[in-house]
Amino acid sequence: MRLDQFLVRSLPGCSRRTARQAIAAGAVRVNGHPRPKGQFLHSGDTVQVDLAAMDDRLAAQPELALHVLYADEALIAVDKPAGMPSVARRAADRDTLANALLGHFPELRDGGGAAFEAGLVHRLDTATSGVLLAGRTASAWQALRAQFRARTVDKLYLAVVAGRLQGRGAVAVPIAHHPDRPRQMCLCPDAHRARAWRARPAHTGYRPLRRGSGATLVAIRIRTGVRHQIRLHLASIGHPVLGDPLYGDAASASAAPRLLLHAARLGFAHPTDGRRVVVRSALPVDFAAALRDLVHARRTTRAHRTRPG
Repeated sequence: MRLDQFLVRSLPGCSRRTARQAIAAGAVRVNGHPRPKGQFLHSGDTVQVDLAAMDDRLAAQPELALHVLYADEALIAVDKPAGMPSVARRAADRDTLANALLGHFPELRDGGGAAFEAGLVHRLDTATSGVLLAGRTASAWQALRAQFRARTVDKLYLAVVAGRLQGRGAVAVPIAHHPDRPRQMCLCPDAHRARAWRARPAHTGYRPLRRGSGATLVAIRIRTGVRHQIRLHLASIGHPVLGDPLYGDAASASAAPRLLLHAARLGFAHPTDGRRVVVRSALPVDFAAALRDLVHARRTTRAHRTRPG
């Protein structure tokens, strides 16, 4: 019998996925040595298992700081810092927002959604900061998710983009996973390609708020929530988000210490009584500092240079 099959048959509640993850992590030894999942066992072999590694539940990390913006019996809105992943991909992952949520709100383990999402009803890119929403009960999670699917949630983002963006506008080009670059998405303006690549509809509205000589602070509203949507759509019109190594050029990618994209506001109907709830997140300190350097400082410098005399 194969090693992974042996674990599934011998350990109560052990799935094949859990067995293979434990084997890959070195938590299973045959006769004192790590062996691959396809290792065939024979009579007299001794199998040692680190049972702690067989727990496929996401770890709760109460030691992780969590900035709660709003909380009641049905939902929690938190402020995700830039650089922290929203959700975990496997039980062994640590230091995600989902780990932090479970550490502070254990009931989220039994809420709605996938096992490693801790009740989160949507996600932000790891490099993006701002408001994230979680349902504390399965019914609240389902009601909030329904609003995201129906596109009735008001989502406002702030970004600093390269160049002087002159006027408001919108981009409505479908987006698909890039066929050759797993980390990236791509635009599908051609209907045939959009069908072949299973592109999803995406709509991004933008409005410039402040302009500098080489950067613009932009307010963005999105009806849809496709991965990398804002970053890809703004880059497609020649104004990539500063600090974006995936969709910006070398100059714009290195112009900021991190991706200057922030989820500033969420507006939605409360899942239990329908009242309107609006949750806001202030600009993080590093974002505000970069904004001053890239927009305000350049405006001031330009004004000095054009002053008569």
